[in-house]
Amino acid sequence: MALNNLKPAAGSVKGAGKRLGRGQGSGKGGTASRGHNGQKSRSGYSRKVGFEGGQMPLQRRVPKFGFTNINRKEYVGVNLDKLQEYVDSGRIKDTVDMAVLVENRLARRNDLVKILGRGELKASLNITVHKFTATAKAAIEAAGGSVTTL
Repeated sequence: MALNNLKPAAGSVKGAGKRLGRGQGSGKGGTASRGHNGQKSRSGYSRKVGFEGGQMPLQRRVPKFGFTNINRKEYVGVNLDKLQEYVDSGRIKDTVDMAVLVENRLARRNDLVKILGRGELKASLNITVHKFTATAKAAIEAAGGSVTTL
């Protein structure tokens, strides 16, 4: 290595590029690499998102159908087998409420939670959440636990 062959690391220096619109002699004068006339050659041009040059945009060509209820409530489902798994591993003791579910990452803080009936529950748990299925409620009470709806 010597002073005459030093150069910056690859990719660390961006080339300045050619200066546009600075006379014919620069090779980028005249139209300044924008082509001739047309909308894209003008200053202030900005294309709308989804604009396809006047052709009917895809988002308008595709048929729309169905219905989305803006008042729908989404519940996060937690199954009994998952609760039993957490009891076995010692992460859940005897009470299950929103704080415990959030702590164990079974739900987020603002979620609505519904206990679902898949699997079997051996542990006696006191569960306090927003909703229960009938099978889950029966299984929890059969195991000696209690059910409280928020």
